[in-house]
Amino acid sequence: QVQLVESGGGLVQAGGSLRLSCTVSGSIFRINAMGWYRQAPGKERELVAVISISTSTNYAESVKGRFTISRDNAKNLVHLQMNSLNAEDTAVYYCNAVIQTVPWGGGMEYWGKGTLVTVSS
Repeated sequence: QVQLVESGGGLVQAGGSLRLSCTVSGSIFRINAMGWYRQAPGKERELVAVISISTSTNYAESVKGRFTISRDNAKNLVHLQMNSLNAEDTAVYYCNAVIQTVPWGGGMEYWGKGTLVTVSS
């Protein structure tokens, strides 16, 4: 059974920084793409950043230049460094990963339960 567990959320003042981490555990053959999504109150869940197995990255326009996604393949971790936070970044942040539990196939998508980030203005 595969589990994704996020950590690092909390309350921060505008202009501050937070670093989110997501640990993947369970029966894993390979972790393909990993990413972070967020859902603000009353809004749809949106992509924040994604990183491929080859570490190419893609970011939402709203976070480019402020957020950095990285991964540690040896430890099955993905991080999201968030700088220059503002009130619009307030949301529940979810870890996402496409994981193969067997050597064949493209894998399945898994989600963490989310961690709340609150930015006070």
